[in-house]
Amino acid sequence: MSFAALAEPTRRTILDLLRDEERPVGELVDHLALSQPAVSKHLRVLRDAGLVDVRVDAQRRVYRIRPEPLAEIDAWLEPYRQLWSRSLDALGRHLEEAP
Repeated sequence: MSFAALAEPTRRTILDLLRDEERPVGELVDHLALSQPAVSKHLRVLRDAGLVDVRVDAQRRVYRIRPEPLAEIDAWLEPYRQLWSRSLDALGRHLEEAP
């Protein structure tokens, strides 16, 4: 799984930025206000974890999300989501019954 790569907040922000469209490294640098080497290091971790793909477009590298690993994480989380839902449902019932 890719939890180690996702544990770092900057990497989650990168994924958020890539969610709607692929972006070149320079654009990610601008959004994150980090140095290009720092952003590249985070992208390398995400790429090694299989969470992003890179393609070369002339002189720039363009990154995009790979949805398959995220689907695996979502599937792993599903039983926990059901647990949370049951707990929240029980809390809702308790609050409705409270005087």
